[in-house]
Amino acid sequence: MKIDVIIPTYRPGKKFLELMKRLSEQTVKADRIIIMNTEEKYFDGFLYGTDFAREYPQAEVHHLSKREYDHGGTRDRAAGKSSAELFLCMTDDAVPADERLIERLRDALCQAEDIAVAYARQLPGKDSGEIERYTRAFNYPQESCVKGQEQLETMGIKTYFCSNVCAMYRKDVFRKLGGFEKHTIFNEDMIYAAKAVKAGYRIAYAAEARVYHSHNYTAGEQFHRNFDNGVSQAQHPEVFSGVSSESEGIKMVKKTMTHLWKNRKPWLMLRFAADCAARYLGFFLGKHYRSLPAGLTARCSMNRDYWKRR
Repeated sequence: MKIDVIIPTYRPGKKFLELMKRLSEQTVKADRIIIMNTEEKYFDGFLYGTDFAREYPQAEVHHLSKREYDHGGTRDRAAGKSSAELFLCMTDDAVPADERLIERLRDALCQAEDIAVAYARQLPGKDSGEIERYTRAFNYPQESCVKGQEQLETMGIKTYFCSNVCAMYRKDVFRKLGGFEKHTIFNEDMIYAAKAVKAGYRIAYAAEARVYHSHNYTAGEQFHRNFDNGVSQAQHPEVFSGVSSESEGIKMVKKTMTHLWKNRKPWLMLRFAADCAARYLGFFLGKHYRSLPAGLTARCSMNRDYWKRR
């Protein structure tokens, strides 16, 4: 069974080269690595002095402009270039924790015919702070699970949770369901997962398949990121209106605050409170973006080129 890897890149860094190195060391090798790079000058400049093509002959690079990039559309184009039965979406800063990442995702995806996608556990990087480490553990626990329509009542929005930071898809089901949303600012992975669940398929979380991936966002960056999340949810009521995402967020806030209090770090509680305020404000404004002036909408967004395309 052939497996292709899809990686969108933009100003790739050292983590991207480490990702490529570790992909070459996997027990199950990728047949092709399809790189969708935004802005050719940054890719070529980063690789100056390295023989990337000779070192990674299975890799192919397709360049696009910043205005052409789209969270769902770019990945959907890449999936169209793949001829493999399975394809693995990754981001350019997700680094496999060991040599069995592809193998374990494949096994999780193929454990049952009705599983449409399997996604990996995300571990915090060495530079992650206390808050990021705890919230990563909250969103990506140690226990694997398989989610479908039966879990909607108990798991709510978490049923649809899936991350293209590292997620493997069945190509035949992907085509049948129409692929990723072609023009979306955020959440192309969750929108697809929701579509799959509603069609009777299930989503696998493979905790034993692990990548290092984390961010130390500032409060401002949290605002912009959650604004885009709110916009995405407002644009897709067929996915998000029937299940509450706020309740899951409140649960994370309570557990994180409790963790920080028990570990006697009140100064981090203040910082986390500021982050939460920025997240909620961004999310609230994003949900009501249609009421905002067009110029303000673009300034609130992390992905301003999305609004230029609109």
